[in-house]
Amino acid sequence: MFQGEAAINLDSKGRLAVPARFRAQLAEHDSDRLVFTYSAADEGCLWLYPFAEWERIRDELGQLRGIDEAEDALKRRLVGCAEMTTLDAAGRVLLPLSMRQRCGLEGKAVMMGMVSRFEIWNAEVIAAKVARDAELIRTRATEAISRLRL
Repeated sequence: MFQGEAAINLDSKGRLAVPARFRAQLAEHDSDRLVFTYSAADEGCLWLYPFAEWERIRDELGQLRGIDEAEDALKRRLVGCAEMTTLDAAGRVLLPLSMRQRCGLEGKAVMMGMVSRFEIWNAEVIAAKVARDAELIRTRATEAISRLRL
């Protein structure tokens, strides 16, 4: 289970150093093989999966009939654009250039653990999203929050 947030930097070659605590979480999944893909819903966000978890997601998507335009769009976005990567000896991963450009990832970024995957965001984009999310939670998630034992 992945959790936490870290400010990260991308180097001039498009590599990001996975923070040590996230590498430890990945080690618990015995995974140095990872898969990048685009977020299903958020522009400017990449998802990073351990390979075993990605295989499960990919297989579930493969069960979609393929006759629905929205299902095809989802498969195209997630599976069609997926890129395998591995952690190098320094604990870095290379983000594909096309993904960096499409998501505006250069310099400062944020990496967040999101249970079964990590999200990688442009630092300015996620700051604006977190502000919108706070308002959404305040106005629409009251019932869901009340059911949780926080």
